[in-house]
Amino acid sequence: MYLELTAFITLVCTSGVLHLCLCLYVFFKRHNYTNISYLFILYSASITIYCFASGFGLTATTLEQIKFWTVIQYIGMPLSPPLGLLFIMQYLDRKITKKLCIFLFSIPLISLAAVATNDLHHFHYRVFEVNQVLGVPYIHQEIGVWYMIHGVFTFSCMFAALLLVLSHWKDTAKVYRPQIISLIFGQFIPIVTAFIYLIGFTPPGVDPVPMVLWISSLLYFWSIGTSRMFSIMPITKSTIFNSINDGVMVLDESYRLIEYNQASKRMFSDLNNSMFGMAFDKVWIKLSGESFPHLLTHGIVTLEVELTADRSNRVYQIRTSSLVHPNYNKGVLMVFTEVMELKRLQSKLEHQAYHDELTNILNRRAFFQKCDQEFSIAKAALSPFSIILIDIDHFKNVNDAHGHIVGDQLLMHFVTACQTQINEGILFARYGGEEFVLALKGTLMEAEKLADQMRRHIETQPLLVVEGEISVTLSSGVAEASKETEETLYELLNKADEALYSAKRNGRNQVHAYTLQT
Repeated sequence: MYLELTAFITLVCTSGVLHLCLCLYVFFKRHNYTNISYLFILYSASITIYCFASGFGLTATTLEQIKFWTVIQYIGMPLSPPLGLLFIMQYLDRKITKKLCIFLFSIPLISLAAVATNDLHHFHYRVFEVNQVLGVPYIHQEIGVWYMIHGVFTFSCMFAALLLVLSHWKDTAKVYRPQIISLIFGQFIPIVTAFIYLIGFTPPGVDPVPMVLWISSLLYFWSIGTSRMFSIMPITKSTIFNSINDGVMVLDESYRLIEYNQASKRMFSDLNNSMFGMAFDKVWIKLSGESFPHLLTHGIVTLEVELTADRSNRVYQIRTSSLVHPNYNKGVLMVFTEVMELKRLQSKLEHQAYHDELTNILNRRAFFQKCDQEFSIAKAALSPFSIILIDIDHFKNVNDAHGHIVGDQLLMHFVTACQTQINEGILFARYGGEEFVLALKGTLMEAEKLADQMRRHIETQPLLVVEGEISVTLSSGVAEASKETEETLYELLNKADEALYSAKRNGRNQVHAYTLQT
């Protein structure tokens, strides 16, 4: 019996020493590891306490000493399963919430309190006494209600941790398999040993679990040495899939939804697991309220889709490509990229490139680009095409007398007043400084009439400033494209410019049409 007890103590202390070495090794190397090492330090420290307390308990000579070391065991033993579960959850990048931590640590603390005060209530052990046959330090115990609760909780934590690790075996590259193996056996060994103990296949009166934990510690040492556990950890495929910023949906060969990532859920709040197995066309209608604008194929397709059903005006670039998977013949991978901000930025840059910053009408560059196209179309169709050049009279005097801020206000006032007189389809641009240009598909007479209408209207619309009113008058030159010659747009503009200077030479505030005598 003495040799048997010595063997038990040796095995338990070996487990304690190895876990203590493991704990200290990771602690002193913690700066070289990821944050997960801190959870492992706590986990191995709790097992160390459990093993050494169990070993000292086997050296006890009285019931009181056994009870004392049992309480010490419960400082470490109930905490190791939840710490092991949290360690594996963090290792697998599972979300750990505050509520989960409170729940996982509340039961071990209750168990510790229940064991420490068991003589008062016998809630944990109904009977806890020296084994009448074997004597000290062997114990005869009959479990109480809380012992059963504590046991179910402990097994649940270890079993959940084991299942989590097993579920990631296929997703783990071979180079990281030693890490997974050590984690599997780290949970599996105590589960099996405890189960064998409960069904009575181990020596009576002693807890065999700490006697086998040295195996787990050696596996952890092996894993740290061979696959750099804590320094480099595998990232699961699901973690990568759900960390992609673009939305990803996977369809099977019949175009039914079989998978999506978290980014897709953020893009489409109505997306949920109940849509798995549903045809994508129906899924899209539920998500957007519209039919999908393209026929799905197994080839590579890129398209843009604008959603306006929920008034959010979202724009997505959608890229589809073929996907081959061992579980089915062929599927489709759809990647959704939200490009609304890009579109807004692009639209803003285009607007800035083609519009005058102050008046927000077309600038000189945009005018020439658009007008050249319309001028060519009109020439080809032998349609009339006219240009109006406008100059604000005495604009320099306004700047000199009132400053450039008031000058800018006058320009904006002029544009606003003119826009009320201009029909759709007429190009209106700032030509430079206080000069503006209009292009219209019309005759010289029509252009002259419009220019005079604008002149008379602006004359009745003075600019109101703090100092009073500033009268605004215009001088305009009008020219029509010649149908007989191969006239260019620049030549037409030059004719309108000559007419404008004729109006200015003759006293301003008037419209002159270009003639050969201008």
